[in-house]
Amino acid sequence: MTQQHTPTKAPSLDVVIPVLNEEKVLTASVTGVHHFLSGHMARYDWRIVVADNGSTDWTLEILKRIKEFYKERFDYITLTQRGRGRALRKAWLESKADIVAYMDVDLSTHLGDFVPLIEALDAGGYEIAIGSRLLPSSRVEARTTKREIISRSYNRIIQAMFGVKFKDAQCGFKALTRRAVNDLMPLIQDPGWFFDTELLILAEKNGYRIKEIPVRWTDDPDSRVKVFSTARKDMQGLLRMKLGGLRRQSAKLAQAHGATMDAKTPKRGT
Repeated sequence: MTQQHTPTKAPSLDVVIPVLNEEKVLTASVTGVHHFLSGHMARYDWRIVVADNGSTDWTLEILKRIKEFYKERFDYITLTQRGRGRALRKAWLESKADIVAYMDVDLSTHLGDFVPLIEALDAGGYEIAIGSRLLPSSRVEARTTKREIISRSYNRIIQAMFGVKFKDAQCGFKALTRRAVNDLMPLIQDPGWFFDTELLILAEKNGYRIKEIPVRWTDDPDSRVKVFSTARKDMQGLLRMKLGGLRRQSAKLAQAHGATMDAKTPKRGT
């Protein structure tokens, strides 16, 4: 009697692209990501999800046309309030995918680096994978000296304040398992650019395994990031977490898992 084998269900993957008034590059960006995923991520049941957080240009009309063209491989959500962190939080929590990821619409990070990012979660046993521009084997092009100094200084401040090991909190190229999303997203407070840093600090300090992937990255001269105002808000976020915010978040996380706050209790991933 021959044994019947049940086909293995393909892991599901949602790739989120947060946008704000990106009518000029949106179609080309989605087309490029769709082409890449079609050619390199065939073993996954993937979708592209654009999270529009408050656009006032023709972004929404373009999203409707893209949806008609790509159908089940594409979807979008709209938010009336702005904030990249708010958009990612909503998209990831509403997703049912086994793995969720995000990348910036300008595609500054080489798409070829997406494969090892996802494999770290699917086969490597990690719960979070992040692209890094600050590893020795990373390749960064066209970045101004000012941005480089600010980025390196900011990440060193994070390491000094919290004793974390990750080196690049801000690269717009990250992926999480469904379990990490369900555990961590309800606790993240920042709706803007500090979202990434808050997520990574909370995750590492509570034992979630983080894989940092070197990336090939080209600076976007049309970046919407306002460096100095963003840096000020980032420092405010770091102080909030240092002055009790992280402790309260960690306590809620432990309570949700039915764990104790005893220092002898092993952390997740150790």
